Amino acid sequence: MDTAERIVPINIEDEMKSAYIDYSMSVIVARALPDVRDGLKPVHRRVLYGMSELGLLHNKPHKKSARIVGEVLGKYHPHGDSSVYDTMVRMAQNWSLRYPLVDGQGNFGSSDGDNPAAMRYTEARLARISDEVLADLEKDTVDFQLNFDDSLQEPTVMPSKLPNLLVNGASGIAVGMATNMMPHNLGEVVDGITAFVDNPDITVEELCQFVKAPDFPTGGTIYGIEGVRDAFATGRGRVVLRARASIETGSDNRSQIVVTEIPYQVTRSAILIKAAELVNDKRIEGISDMRDESDRDGIRLVFELKKDANPNVVLSHLYKNTPMQTSYGVNNICLVNGRPRLLNLRDLISEYVKFRLEVIVRRTRYDLRKAEERAHILKGLIAALDRLDEVISLIRASKTADDAKTALMSFDFSPRNGDALDQLVDGLRLDNDRLDELQAKAILEMRLQRLTGLEREKLRDEYLELLKRIDHFKAILADEGLRRQIVKDELAELKDTFGDARRTDIEFAEGEFRIEDMIDNEELVVTISHLGYIKSTPITEYRAQGRGGRGAKSAATRGEDYIEQLFTASAHEWILFFTEQGRCYWSRVFELPKGQKTGKGRAIQNLIQLPSDDKVKAYIVVKDLNDKEFLENHFIFFCTREGVVKKTPLEQYSRPRANGILAMSFREGDQLIEARLTNGKNQVLLASRQGKSIRFDEDDVRSMGRTATGVRGMNLEEGVDDAVVGMVCVEPDSLVTILALAEKGVGKRTDLEEYRVQSRGGKGIKTINVTPRTGKLVAIKTLTDEEDVIIINRSGLTIRISARELPTSGRATQGVKLINLKGDDAIADVSIVQKAEDEDLQEGESTESPDSGAAQE
Repeated sequence: MDTAERIVPINIEDEMKSAYIDYSMSVIVARALPDVRDGLKPVHRRVLYGMSELGLLHNKPHKKSARIVGEVLGKYHPHGDSSVYDTMVRMAQNWSLRYPLVDGQGNFGSSDGDNPAAMRYTEARLARISDEVLADLEKDTVDFQLNFDDSLQEPTVMPSKLPNLLVNGASGIAVGMATNMMPHNLGEVVDGITAFVDNPDITVEELCQFVKAPDFPTGGTIYGIEGVRDAFATGRGRVVLRARASIETGSDNRSQIVVTEIPYQVTRSAILIKAAELVNDKRIEGISDMRDESDRDGIRLVFELKKDANPNVVLSHLYKNTPMQTSYGVNNICLVNGRPRLLNLRDLISEYVKFRLEVIVRRTRYDLRKAEERAHILKGLIAALDRLDEVISLIRASKTADDAKTALMSFDFSPRNGDALDQLVDGLRLDNDRLDELQAKAILEMRLQRLTGLEREKLRDEYLELLKRIDHFKAILADEGLRRQIVKDELAELKDTFGDARRTDIEFAEGEFRIEDMIDNEELVVTISHLGYIKSTPITEYRAQGRGGRGAKSAATRGEDYIEQLFTASAHEWILFFTEQGRCYWSRVFELPKGQKTGKGRAIQNLIQLPSDDKVKAYIVVKDLNDKEFLENHFIFFCTREGVVKKTPLEQYSRPRANGILAMSFREGDQLIEARLTNGKNQVLLASRQGKSIRFDEDDVRSMGRTATGVRGMNLEEGVDDAVVGMVCVEPDSLVTILALAEKGVGKRTDLEEYRVQSRGGKGIKTINVTPRTGKLVAIKTLTDEEDVIIINRSGLTIRISARELPTSGRATQGVKLINLKGDDAIADVSIVQKAEDEDLQEGESTESPDSGAAQE
């Protein structure tokens, strides 16, 4: 065949397209874009892997950078030593990475743009946080691939516990696309991921409550939050970062602007050079001198001002015209399953969690396999120790090691009385009562010191421990909930070890305000009626009258309605509503319908979009849902009709959602009757329809998750109409009395001390003597002399009684008649309100007293 016949004609346009596509994909996949799972590009991954293969852990001595570069270059990344060294240098610079992955020793450059020393002069090792990137790499958690010459294996991705892409960000220019991802604070990212694990349906807006904004290694101030929110929601946005500056007075009493932090990737010299140009061109007036006073303790740029200069005006000009204010275009493009994708904040967290769950599964399978292999060997060793004399004789009689192995595999290990193996694992025997080759080989390799009694005991203990671990590994593989909890636990440990305070502040730009910033945080009086009407009124309406006045008409209510709750709250505070079906809703106080003192208000169902078949059972006011210390030290204590109680940290109800959240799960037929805010040190009193009550310490109920069902608080009587009718939470040494009210109008007050403290879950003791004359217990409340009791009948009639008119009596008595009922009428409900004088009684409210038809018993 001649040369002409070997030439294949092709279209040059097609060939160029094909070659360029190949080149483009190579740049995109193998060079410029990070992987969403570990946040690393191939060169970063290879540097970290090469250093780990050299044993350069954080607790080992440093090695010359040239040695590291040679290792990576020769084994994994044949693309030039400068690319490898520059990558390692950047991973060691604490002004380039929020959490550096390499611990450098020597001159690694400076934040002002100085170049690092040559690789032959510097040394490096892995930073401590890199252990979390490489953790479990040896446990078959990720896939490996052949290196460039097919002589070695390298990981395709790191198992990374650290959410590296979010905390350190990334930047790169590919072909036809680029990525620019901002760094974030580790603590905030961990909180955001934990919230996602708890609630996979969480929205980006809800995640923004945890991940506030980027957090740059050089500090500074983010100016304006809208661009950040856009980046979180869409994957693209614009972040404006300002230098941190303050106005001080110099020694000559002149004002000076002092800059202590500069924007990310901006040099001090660039700021000073640009400012000098502006001063020379007279575009900035008022600066008399500028100097760089930075040292190893930190940055300090000083701008001396003229006597007549306005410091705020000069600072505004510096922000506007110099690199003291810089914008960053966020473009969250990374590789997902080998393809470039634009991801928002929730997508990034979702991909990380998905990857970590996969790593945990693979790691657990590896650990399970190794544990089962070791248990298999130990079973053989323990069996041999049970027949020690016979095994030794058998080995001594063998001519060669192979003969000994064959003889061991042929030996009958049928169990006998007293065998350690038989007792240890409840009769579990060797397969066919014979050793396999692995077990026989392990016995032959066993050292003589293992024959001592102590060593034999260690083998048995190790075997028992392995059995527990095997069960644990199987439980993890069978339960995704356990795997999700492991993700949370590992992240919490990561946060405890490496978490730090935010370095970059957030400042609202002009025209950027939250709604609460536009609302005066005034004191308001909130009123909630028995039928569920709510309103807020300025407290000034209640303070308008002088002392000695006749009072004023209060809220207009229906004939059978009355004000059940009245309290003061600041406009910015939150009200948490807990419903009969166990849901939680939120409202800011300033969002409540405004009304005059005489107004009726608005139905709560319309305010929080409550379903028609649900009803609000409890209200809790919280000052600030972002006060971490308060949230961590307070709880919501729940009680249900069937006597189930639950205590959950208030923090789990601190993230408002428009449609509400599940506050508590119920067993079929159960429902919520009460929810209280506690400090974790209170005592709880429950009472049932059959007149029993139980008092126990709040500590008897462990803290549990939001969706948990709870634990038994009170054991109800079986075979009768019984249910919990009320719950009160009191301080252990409280002086309040307990009001118990039965359905036929009989009630009484009893001192709290008469209710002894018991253990949770019992049937309790008598709180009122239930008879056909009294009817069942309908309510239990705390009561002081400064309060009034409002009783409402099923027929709709109400009566208001002063607490002072109710005598105290013993715990097991029947009490006194508080109200005469006609026919089949009965008590429907009771409420405790603040004491009111006669002129303050609400319109339509009965002015009956206990004497008007009450008969003392």
